[in-house]
Amino acid sequence: MRIGIVCYPTYGGSGVLATELGLGLAKRGHQVHFITYRRPVRLSTFHENVFFHEVAAEEYPLFEYPPYDTALASKLVDVVKFENLDLLHVHYAIPHATVAYVAKKILLSEGRYVPFITTLHGTDITIVGNNNTFAPVVAFSINKSDGVTAVSESLRQQTYDYFNINKDIRVIYNFIDFDRFVKSNKDHFKKAIAPNGERILLHISNFRRVKRVEDVILVFKKVYDKIPSKLILVGDGPERHNMEELCRKLGLHHEVRFLGKQDAIEELLAIADLFIMPSENESFGLAALEAMACEVPVISSNAGGLPEVNIHGRTGFLSEIGNVEEMAQNAITILSNDEVLQQFRANALEQAKLFDIKNILPQYEAYYEEVLRTVVHSVVSNY
Repeated sequence: MRIGIVCYPTYGGSGVLATELGLGLAKRGHQVHFITYRRPVRLSTFHENVFFHEVAAEEYPLFEYPPYDTALASKLVDVVKFENLDLLHVHYAIPHATVAYVAKKILLSEGRYVPFITTLHGTDITIVGNNNTFAPVVAFSINKSDGVTAVSESLRQQTYDYFNINKDIRVIYNFIDFDRFVKSNKDHFKKAIAPNGERILLHISNFRRVKRVEDVILVFKKVYDKIPSKLILVGDGPERHNMEELCRKLGLHHEVRFLGKQDAIEELLAIADLFIMPSENESFGLAALEAMACEVPVISSNAGGLPEVNIHGRTGFLSEIGNVEEMAQNAITILSNDEVLQQFRANALEQAKLFDIKNILPQYEAYYEEVLRTVVHSVVSNY
């Protein structure tokens, strides 16, 4: 099968998932074409079945911003025609689903029908759901997709709640490749962070307010007052400066390390004892799943799809959004007893294995085939 994948090439969850999906499909013999404005961050090695097509949006004096949507639509038409693609899989509704529909109509006018599948990842629905400016276009694009998937049951329901959708939305969960996310021995690295055997807490995000990084630091303060510990904060974003100031105000600046954006997060997860994710909104919680794959229990909010990943009392604990006191107490419960910690570690790994790429990839393949069969039947029926 020849598949075109459209995604954002950045560190965000949708781009990571789309890239890992494409690489996994390529290993299974499919020909995969990534179509975006920059090479995705996880697309770092050569594979005979993987191709990259860069979208260049030219600047013109007439336009205040380069017309990326138009450039992407034109590139999609070109790649479908000359690479003979069977289908397009677009990740993130804005603007990819709309652009895919435009490309599909252009190709149809030339007698070439190519279906497209839209995968919804979270903020493309939850943020737009509160913005009436974009909502009609997003709803239209979803309804015009030949197939629609969501990364959690929670996101599926939110999509129906926010928009007037007449399509069946299939839930296909996010996944991880255990070839990357396996806990390894990094004792020398751990000693550099925690030289006296302190517990290590870890948080990864884009430092936006919705991630509630302040809660991470407040939870850590309460843990630190009871148990010798260190906090590692990975990522960057608009709230980072405020969080650095908060650590100084609380007298924690020597116990907290801000590492910025990191590629090899599996090496950091390998030394962590606990992962903190107090997000206000989380469609799935891919970072939490990656932690669990490295045998790291999770303290999280109960937002969005997190309860579908982090099982309360088994792989970690769930709390109401903003309940710092309870999150801290649950963290102390896990970290204060080695036997308890080891049991939570084992449970976290067992749960993570349910989301192994080997289990999820066949679901995407089956869905592609289902959509292609439905489209062929529909086209034949119209003649």
